[in-house]
Amino acid sequence: MLQDEQLLLALVNSAPVIEGVPTDELQGAAGRKLARSWGGTGSADELARLRRVRRALQTVIRDGDAAAVGELEGFLEGAVRTPRLTPDGVIWDLQVPEDDRLAAGAVLAWSSVITESPGRLRACANDECSQFLVDHSRPGTAKWCSMAVCGNRMKARSHARRAKS
Repeated sequence: MLQDEQLLLALVNSAPVIEGVPTDELQGAAGRKLARSWGGTGSADELARLRRVRRALQTVIRDGDAAAVGELEGFLEGAVRTPRLTPDGVIWDLQVPEDDRLAAGAVLAWSSVITESPGRLRACANDECSQFLVDHSRPGTAKWCSMAVCGNRMKARSHARRAKS
């Protein structure tokens, strides 16, 4: 589960806004290297699929958009999971073409996270941030992708508004 969650967050957070400028970590040589670090091929086709699945996942997470959920279904077309017994338990092997593996894995990871931790996958509460988080706090009230960055900024803005009034 943790590895799936890490892939999901790495993918949906791969288009950060840095100092007000949107970026895309799934472009060019950096994108190929990133995809390979996740176990992918790094091919142009794979990167294109990852950008499409990222966009659909971000829309589903932010808006719960049914059309985007339908788009996610296309990334699982032809995917098969087969069980393999190991001394550590059952492992589910995903059988898809190599260039589809990461995109399909990200959709399966999203499903796993929302099933096992309902309501805990969300967008950062900072409107200027494009990042996402899985809330592991006991009360389930985490709002920001990073307390050090977005949390402090939002708290400072809130304090400044109160002080001004």
